Amino acid sequence: MSDTTFRAFERPRHVVALAASAGGLTAVSQILSCLPADFPAPVLVLQHQDPHHRSWLPEILTRRTELRVTQVRGGERLAAGTVFLSLPGRHLLVAADGTLSLSDTDRVRFVRPSADVLFASLAESWDGGAIAVVLTGTGKDGADGVCAIKSRGGTVIVQDEASSEFFGMPNAAALTGTADHILPLGAIAAALMKLTAGGIVV
Repeated sequence: MSDTTFRAFERPRHVVALAASAGGLTAVSQILSCLPADFPAPVLVLQHQDPHHRSWLPEILTRRTELRVTQVRGGERLAAGTVFLSLPGRHLLVAADGTLSLSDTDRVRFVRPSADVLFASLAESWDGGAIAVVLTGTGKDGADGVCAIKSRGGTVIVQDEASSEFFGMPNAAALTGTADHILPLGAIAAALMKLTAGGIVV
């Protein structure tokens, strides 16, 4: 048996959650490609995908980032420097002990997985250490979730209109008035590195 089997969970100070829909592969890829292998926070990626088709997202992102990439199946524990991908057709939830789980509950805003569900779960479990990022996509998924993140002291980043392939999701999040930063895609990775290092984004 490995010596690490009973190692206590090392709770990360921050957890980053990226949510995207249409145009999301490019946006997520660009952000992850700019994060170093020793990035001090776990990264949850929620991408709206058709659950009836094989997802190549794990393979694609593995080639584009130095971070470890894993597809969530349920029961994983959050770890810094690791990207955890939502499973198509299942909601993704985070517990206070860092355990990830999947749910088949009803669609929210017509989608499953839902950024609203993930963000609300992350807000409840990580409070001020939660960082929600709303990227390109159609619809309004994530708008309620960013309000939950902000209400618990977390940080909200929204991709700006000029760099968004589809501005539906970012715009809905921005209109809530909870965004701490509305940034071009190319500036988001740097902002995440500053925030997780305890710095200030200006």
